[in-house]
Amino acid sequence: MNAQLAALAARVIEAHGGVADRASLRDFEVPWFDADAEQTEGLPAGADAFRERLVANDAFVVASPEYNSSMPGELKNLIDWVSRHRPQPFNERYGLLLSASPSMVGGNRGLWALRIPFEHLGARIYPYMFSLAQSHVGLDSTGKLADPDLRQRSDTNIANFMDQVEAATNYPCVKRAWVEYLGERPDPQIDRVEVS
Repeated sequence: MNAQLAALAARVIEAHGGVADRASLRDFEVPWFDADAEQTEGLPAGADAFRERLVANDAFVVASPEYNSSMPGELKNLIDWVSRHRPQPFNERYGLLLSASPSMVGGNRGLWALRIPFEHLGARIYPYMFSLAQSHVGLDSTGKLADPDLRQRSDTNIANFMDQVEAATNYPCVKRAWVEYLGERPDPQIDRVEVS
């Protein structure tokens, strides 16, 4: 269901003049994160491949299932590996989070959990996440959202996200430093978020 939601998002992005570079978590296989293994063996090929795809694009969209009210362990593991690259590739990268689930909350709890590592790493996650509840009936046979009002809301959400990415990419007057509180000054000795 989340693959269908990702395909739907890609079609909307392309319909609004963007280019969608689709991938699956299976394209970036990595072992379980181990800092000792990183020291002796370096970063795995799957983490390198994900980093390359990430930096080649202006933004990312993740359609993720919810596992036990959180994100899938494999996804968090990949984020952990990729975050070890320098420069850290999630920093200042724009992201949109989507989920689909047959449950009544549509995987939304998993998206809230997923925001935490991304935002910790400096990613600028779009505030309006999209969760499709009862996705087993919410997607029609063509892969579109069955409810026309929900379809309009989803399409508008994606178009607005694209506008934000366009503004940030092409207009240098947009704020470049991402800080949690006004007046906060990141300390390079302890903060993992890099300031450009």
